[in-house]
Amino acid sequence: MVGRADPYPRYARLREISPVVRADDGALVVTRYADCSTVARDGRFVHMPPDVLAVLGFPDWADRPSLRMMFTSMLIRNPPDHTRLRRLVSGAFTARRVAELRPAIGRLVDELLDGLDGEVDLVAALAFPLPVNVIGELLGVPAPDRAQFQPLVRDWTRILEVLTPEAVDQADAAAAVIRTYLEDLIATRRRRPGADLLSALIAVEEAGDQLSGEELLTTAALLFAAGFETTTNLLANSVVALLEHPGELARLRAEPELAQPAVEELLRFDSPVQLLARVAADPVEVGGVVVGEGERIVAYLGAANRDPDRFPEPDRLWLERPDNAPVSFGGGIHYCLGAPLARLEAQVALPALVRRFPALALAGAPQRRDSLSIKGLTRLPVSLR
Repeated sequence: MVGRADPYPRYARLREISPVVRADDGALVVTRYADCSTVARDGRFVHMPPDVLAVLGFPDWADRPSLRMMFTSMLIRNPPDHTRLRRLVSGAFTARRVAELRPAIGRLVDELLDGLDGEVDLVAALAFPLPVNVIGELLGVPAPDRAQFQPLVRDWTRILEVLTPEAVDQADAAAAVIRTYLEDLIATRRRRPGADLLSALIAVEEAGDQLSGEELLTTAALLFAAGFETTTNLLANSVVALLEHPGELARLRAEPELAQPAVEELLRFDSPVQLLARVAADPVEVGGVVVGEGERIVAYLGAANRDPDRFPEPDRLWLERPDNAPVSFGGGIHYCLGAPLARLEAQVALPALVRRFPALALAGAPQRRDSLSIKGLTRLPVSLR
């Protein structure tokens, strides 16, 4: 857990040893900004097809709820299926549509902050309820049902880095609950459509577009899970980083107009997503090494964001850092669809939090998520007075 709590010295050491190294499992690992950007953006790097799960010990993967929902979702699919699925939902996440949500997000932030006093767990009080209610409202998940999904999504998404029988069994149990809930919600929206994204996706499906019933379900599950998971970790990580850098926190409190560059720097400084993995569809040269067809490569985004060749003084939190372009949301065709929404939520919530509570301070040790690929907190105790 020590290395996962602060992996950045290890990333720096790995980058010094070699820009491209081979891990124990045979995958190539890159840690430089330029190389990680190549892996994220170059279309010759693709996701592993789900049939490979059979070779990894899960010949019945299509019958396992967690594997089926994850590995047939837009997150893992390659073109042309990925292109079709992304086109069907991308309209809900354009910069203009997201900007229109700012007043509603501001009201929700104020409501959440109004309810805080004394000592609180900021994950439970703000970092989770804000994004889960925003994406829940957008997708059409009723408010009373949203909170139950945090532990379920955590168990389900664990298979992105751990594919042991025990992890998949636990993920299956969570995915089965998510699947049953969404099947019922989809049936309800078919009978009584609303002004939400799920109803819009159902209308697309029923209009004869290339969206199957299974794709509708997996897309809804992915959008809901991704809609709060990354943002929860962005908010929690950002608060810890600001508290550890009181000078920068004071600047954000005094100059809320710094919110946009501040969020970019906080994304760079402690990225919620630490790595992405791809497979080379064709031979590709990365960092002076040819990645052979079928070889797996892992790009450490957290390391790329601390590359001194791209970011001077990379271990310094500098809210006005110029020419800031972290790779925290990936790149290329798989660039995070919800990135504008996550950014906006952080840009609204963080300045409001630090202005409302000038005595904000840690009230205990943050509890970190035990994950290699997702960096975040399960609990963040703070004092507000």
